[in-house]
This record gives sequence, C-alpha cells and structure tokens, in this order.
Amino acid sequence: MSAETLRAKIREIPDFPKPGILFYDITTLLKDPAAYREAIELMLEPYRDEKVDLVVGMESRGFIFSSPMAYELGTGLVPVRKLGKLPADTLTVEYALEYGSNTLEIHRDAIAPGQRVLIVDDLLATGGTVRGTIELVERLKGVVVGLAFLVELEFLNGRERLEGRKVTSVIRY
Repeated sequence: MSAETLRAKIREIPDFPKPGILFYDITTLLKDPAAYREAIELMLEPYRDEKVDLVVGMESRGFIFSSPMAYELGTGLVPVRKLGKLPADTLTVEYALEYGSNTLEIHRDAIAPGQRVLIVDDLLATGGTVRGTIELVERLKGVVVGLAFLVELEFLNGRERLEGRKVTSVIRY
C-alpha cells in the first residue's frame, strides 16, 4: 500500500471546525486494519536503523501512532499531555496556536539525560505542538533523533520551523 493509497482513505470534511477549514479525518484510515498497519510501517521506516530509546507521543492522536511504534521498536513510550493530566511532578511548556495558546506537560522523570527520543504525532501543521514537545524533551536532556508524522500540511510551513531536525511524514497536502 502506498502513501497515495493511504491518502485516499482519509476523509476530507469542509468547514470543520469552522468555515474555510478543510479537516482531514484520519478515523476512516484507522478503521481499516491494513491501512492502519501500513501507516505505522511507513512512519517507522526512516527510523528502523536509528538508535531510539523512547518514543514520545503527544495527546491525543499522537498516542494512536506512538504506542504501536514504540512496541515495534522495542522502546518505552512517554506521553506528553495537556495541562493537569499527569499525576506526578511535571515540566510544562506553553506554546502558541493559530487562535491562542496551549500548555503541554511531561513527567520530570520520563527521560534520562542522553536518551534518544523519537517524537510522534498524527499531524504536522504549523509546528507549535511539536516545538513545545521538543523543548520539554531537551529540558530533560533527551536527544531528539527525529519527528515522525502521518500527515503534513505543507502549506502551513511547519517543517521550516523545525530546521535542523529530521522530519518525516507519510502523506503531504
């Protein structure tokens, strides 16, 4: 199955969540077992030969891909959550959104200095969420080896805000 075949499995919903936005709904891809498996395989492919100690997934759709990727790589999984969702001592970062700001958290003991981390999310748009996650990982002295996404909205130039990083995506719009 190719990236184009996977792309055809994504439902496009105009004017959601507000007028003028074209929403790419991945639930139609996820419910197809072969497409879901292939999406994970294609996201993993560029990192199979990298030394990865941990996979970091961002709430919430990032968990859908980071969990099976960590399993396949034989690594641990670290969730990055929205404010107030983690029970132990956390680090937080606030980051800008197109329409405001949001806050992410990670447990202070989630990453040991020098651990090699693959950050995973479903979508790269403007890059704000992933930049916040990179900051959290690096504040814990983790080493970011790559940023893996299922979908990239190239017209929002998120990749440009991640210069110097290994950024991979399977489906590009």
